[in-house]
Amino acid sequence: MTRILIKNVKIVNEMIILESDIVIKSDKIEKIGINLNHDEESFENIIDGTGLHLLPGMIDDQVHFKEPGSPHKGKFLTESAAAVAGGITSVLDMPNTSPLTITQQAIENKHAIIAGNSHCNYGFYLGATNDNIQDIKTCDTSLICGVKVFMGASTNMLVDSEETLEQIFEHATTLVATHCEYSPMIDSNEQAAREQYGEGVPIAQHALIRSREACIKSTETAIKLATKHNTKLHVLHISTAEEVALFAKLPLEQKRITAEACVHFTWFDDRDYERLGTQIKCNPAIKQCSDKMAIIDGINFGNIDVIATDHAPHSWDEKQNKYFNAPSGLPLVQTALPSLLTQVNQGKFTLEKIADKTSHKVAELFNVKKRGYIREGYYADLVLVNMRKPNKIRNKDMLYTCGWTPYDGEEFTASIEKTWVNGELKWSDGKLLGDANGQALKYAKP
Repeated sequence: MTRILIKNVKIVNEMIILESDIVIKSDKIEKIGINLNHDEESFENIIDGTGLHLLPGMIDDQVHFKEPGSPHKGKFLTESAAAVAGGITSVLDMPNTSPLTITQQAIENKHAIIAGNSHCNYGFYLGATNDNIQDIKTCDTSLICGVKVFMGASTNMLVDSEETLEQIFEHATTLVATHCEYSPMIDSNEQAAREQYGEGVPIAQHALIRSREACIKSTETAIKLATKHNTKLHVLHISTAEEVALFAKLPLEQKRITAEACVHFTWFDDRDYERLGTQIKCNPAIKQCSDKMAIIDGINFGNIDVIATDHAPHSWDEKQNKYFNAPSGLPLVQTALPSLLTQVNQGKFTLEKIADKTSHKVAELFNVKKRGYIREGYYADLVLVNMRKPNKIRNKDMLYTCGWTPYDGEEFTASIEKTWVNGELKWSDGKLLGDANGQALKYAKP
């Protein structure tokens, strides 16, 4: 069995930073301690981590890797490569694929398609529709991380039946993750914009069309339903200060209702539409600087429980269309963790908080087995970072199928040095290594 020693590294784990050594044996963490290098000949590889930090790999609870169905936008092979390059070791993929992932058979098919085609570990959501409540009631929960409900923003999976929503929240036997925007309000705003601008609606109107009021109303509805039925609710990509305030500042184990922030809502705000245009068109919309600051505070003070990406790649040509024809979504997995580490250097977060919100809390929320922490006996999903190494972001370095990033030209102040997935070195010094042999995530019973 392969044994690897990482010595003299600053381990960021469970809200402390401790300089130590760590031994990886096969796919697990074998030992954590001081001076573990006394038997150096027993290691196949020894890495000196002096001056570097070791974090648990990021577990991204919201990605759209576009497989099956949209290979020109993305596929698991390319998007998972970009993920490990960015320090993400596990992802939870959304169900709005083609065909839709809305039955147990579709989940089983997706597992079969992705096996052997992902560089990182993976899990899948079962999608909700207006007429698949029986699938939600009966699906084998060991095969899924949760049920995804589009309470707005979807043309093919919108759940707008009040009766269906009641049944989903009453009968779901696993976590319910929601996209919260109130579609009738958005439709009205869109019509008003068309009347004013015709088809040439400026991108700056996006945050007014997909308005804060639409987000708040839908999130309040989800919380009300979850409270009524004692549902385990997770509200995705919070985008307004008002929504942040709806969530309790409590330890995760005391919550049935939780919230997610996405990395682009901590970096961009509505002033960036003029510079980046439809590159940063996403649903829900990026809003004001005050919302961005409230989200950052929510992460730090406990209203928001996890940080994710909502990675949604579209081709560069597609994104160059006018407002109504440009698809919503940003490619983010390769830059997510480096952008957060840069914000650590800016004083917005601590390293301990980033490890907690991108890994520890995600593993706890979804009951992921033996991942999300740097602990003996846990899978060696690890990322080695250099907090002092600048990293100029360029489109040409992105591993996504779409080949671009909204961060093009930015200079991050921290870099990903190495990423291990299941004890195997997958990314090192700017190079992708190994086979696409990520594992399907396993979930413990709550």
